[in-house]
Amino acid sequence: MSSTTMSAPGPAWTDPECPVARTLDLVGDRWSLLVIRDAMDGARSFTEFQRRTGIARNILTDRLRKLTAHGLLAQRTAPSGRRQEYVLTDAGRDLFPVILTLRQWGERHAFAPGETHSTLVDQHGTPVPELAPTSADGTPLGTETTRVRKAR
Repeated sequence: MSSTTMSAPGPAWTDPECPVARTLDLVGDRWSLLVIRDAMDGARSFTEFQRRTGIARNILTDRLRKLTAHGLLAQRTAPSGRRQEYVLTDAGRDLFPVILTLRQWGERHAFAPGETHSTLVDQHGTPVPELAPTSADGTPLGTETTRVRKAR
């Protein structure tokens, strides 16, 4: 975790030694992840985030503040010079594999066979291949082949 994220005012951690729990404390609600998703897709302004998500103004204001305070988004002056915009930081961009994994899980489990849904494609228009974790030697990893080593 970056020092920016750790030094920002944070929640009382749900499980202080668990990276999954800390991540969920920071971005584990639906609105935060949808804001990050839309920032990855080019949204920059408050109005764009609100239009794309349908989120209430007060909730969007809260999520943008939280994501900025924890170093996932940064505010900068828009090229027009007339307003502020939000851009992903390195930490925010690092959530790409998380969003991709959620997307791919949703494609497999949240739609009926043949049901229409959006598709993530690369710069050539080719669908992004399935993300599959592997060990250093290329062996596929799953719940049967991994374990958590608890902090001491």
